[in-house]
Amino acid sequence: MSNVMAAEEKGKVEAYGWAARDASGILSPFHFTRRANGENDITVKILYCGICHSDLHFLKDDFGMTLYPVVPGHEIVGEVTKVGRGVSKFRVGDIAGVPGLCGSCGSCSECNQGLEVYCPKMILTFSARDHDGSVTQGGYSDKIVVDEHFAVVIPRTLPLDGAAPLLCAGISVYSPMTSHGLARPGLHLGVVGLGGLGHVAVKFAKAFEMKVTVISTSPSKKKEALERLGADAFLISKDQQQLQDAVGTMDGIIDTVSGPHSISPLIGLLKTHGKLILVGAPSTPLEFSAMSLLIGGKTITGSAGGGMKVVQEMVDFAAKHRISAEVEVIPMEYVNTALERLANNDVKYRFVIDVANTINSPAMAAH
Repeated sequence: MSNVMAAEEKGKVEAYGWAARDASGILSPFHFTRRANGENDITVKILYCGICHSDLHFLKDDFGMTLYPVVPGHEIVGEVTKVGRGVSKFRVGDIAGVPGLCGSCGSCSECNQGLEVYCPKMILTFSARDHDGSVTQGGYSDKIVVDEHFAVVIPRTLPLDGAAPLLCAGISVYSPMTSHGLARPGLHLGVVGLGGLGHVAVKFAKAFEMKVTVISTSPSKKKEALERLGADAFLISKDQQQLQDAVGTMDGIIDTVSGPHSISPLIGLLKTHGKLILVGAPSTPLEFSAMSLLIGGKTITGSAGGGMKVVQEMVDFAAKHRISAEVEVIPMEYVNTALERLANNDVKYRFVIDVANTINSPAMAAH
């Protein structure tokens, strides 16, 4: 009996994508099965999938939790092709987005507050155990099956390639702005790092009518930050005089950097009771002086994104204000090169895989 027939008999969905088999992180074609489309599930034909820096961490098992083989990708936008009998939010033909989580317990205090992303039993969109014990696989693939609760409606007014990164990069910066009281006109926000998350943070902050200062190690990004993205100021983090001049001027700072870096100078930029919010995920511990927090009653906190209600709110806000990510669209067969470039910060500002048009390339013929 063929694999396809066996899968169909069990109701499972045949899928294919690109997966890494080990910590080398090298991706190659991979055929696998997804769970059957259940009563509350939707099946989504994936059109676009963004490439997030955390994909790199998982591919190389930097966090020690990767389940190989792994199909990465959690910035997924696609067309709904099937709906279960209990589905009310979607119809066939709708555009859906799937973020970094695809399941939770549904009954804990976090879930009851709409904070599924912090549920102790939260299920990642890839490299996690699903409710049925199977391993979840992500968006570098042709289709995905997901409970409708963990998908959001993507307004058709958004460019779909530029909308994909909003499912991770967008919610990663929108949620802490809103939940920590920073999304208010006139407040001064620092954005550390002008990459995939940082450039979207600038766009959201300006839509909230905030004053925005980009903090970067790269002087070459100044013109882009000020003239194209609309930031109000640009600060070179290695320039001690610029740092000194900006001490105590910011209400909050969103730190998007995923690599090792010093946060002590950032703490000094905060006003009294200012907040430094970490949304990047460096693989090495960060160090800082406790005294730098005590003086000024400052706070360091983290954010892993938002629950599904906030993800939908973010997407709707983005559509209203015409916010989408600046992307470089690539074919599936370019993905390994794109990951190498991402590791070297050689992208402006997000790679997005044109899944639907390129996953059936000749390279996919290999099993």
